[in-house]
Amino acid sequence: MDKYEVLKEIKEQGVCAIVRGTSPDTLCRVADALLKGEVKTIEVTFNTPGAVGMIEELVKRYNDQMLIGAGTVLDSDTARIAILSGAAFILSPTLDLGVIKTCSRYSVLAVPGISTPTEALTAWENGAQIVKVFPAGIFGPKYIKQLRGPLAQIDMMAVGAINLENFGEFIKAGACSAGIGGELVNKKLVEEGRFDEISERAAAFVSAFREARN
Repeated sequence: MDKYEVLKEIKEQGVCAIVRGTSPDTLCRVADALLKGEVKTIEVTFNTPGAVGMIEELVKRYNDQMLIGAGTVLDSDTARIAILSGAAFILSPTLDLGVIKTCSRYSVLAVPGISTPTEALTAWENGAQIVKVFPAGIFGPKYIKQLRGPLAQIDMMAVGAINLENFGEFIKAGACSAGIGGELVNKKLVEEGRFDEISERAAAFVSAFREARN
């Protein structure tokens, strides 16, 4: 799957589950729970111990069922490691042109983090087709709408403090998708083995996305 197909899939799915701090032992149970709730896009953050092995395991087991990416990628060296581990897309909390260039070199989708119009346009001019507006929960849905006014050519993913209460508003404001962490892959639920509740949350986010988009 090339980066354009990956982007299309991210936009069609609308919900990207952020896995941070999860142990390798529970990783597949988390993935199964997300799939049960119809969330099929997942990222493992690189500040999670064992992230490389976890991405490799997800690719090995779920590559035909899920879109698997790497998050919290801060530099080009880490981007290359993530790509070689099988990540189909690379998310960053910040704008690093070296990461975008590395992703372009391997035809992998880069999702750089931005918080201003200047950063969004700089990312676009350097080859990014989509940007991650972060921290979106602080800016609010209206900020996405304002950004997309002059920058409608750039797809935007909302990340940071996204929950069921505000998710639909971000989609209606123009975000094509959202990255959702603790509100979906909740650390306490994982530790207590309450994976059915993660499935329920996943299904609720998917439902909210479909309702907002339609």
